[in-house]
Amino acid sequence: MVMHGTGQRRDTGQNTGQKSGLLGRRNKSRRVLDGVHRFDTLLSGRVSLQGLLLGIDHCIVHGTVKGDCRLQGILLLGRQAVWKGNIRAECAVISGTVEGDIEVVRKLELTDTARIHGRITSPVVAMAMGAVHEGELHTAGRTLRFEEKRKAP
Repeated sequence: MVMHGTGQRRDTGQNTGQKSGLLGRRNKSRRVLDGVHRFDTLLSGRVSLQGLLLGIDHCIVHGTVKGDCRLQGILLLGRQAVWKGNIRAECAVISGTVEGDIEVVRKLELTDTARIHGRITSPVVAMAMGAVHEGELHTAGRTLRFEEKRKAP
């Protein structure tokens, strides 16, 4: 099964001189989700997907996925989510479990409940205290450790 995102992007920068982009407008904050206006795709905790998740929209996963991801948007993996396969996304926030490699184009955030078993490749990785990663880590030199003050999705 191949799942394609079909939502459309809108320019929400109201003549402020800001460029519209992945997050709707330029995100000057430090956290990936701060500038997100909406998610177009949701897999609930009672949904299991087997196959390829492919698309250009932002996606929230609370269920179980066995397969790979190629997403040109933001992937948010909830606390109870389990992903068995490789993930490639523009940005990602991981609060659940991943058994596979993660490749992120811009920024990867691992919350305090994240459990990663595989290689991580991203220019910037922000890892909360309590997050667990077993595997190789490839960054452009920016690995940030932080204490999570927000409730994980």
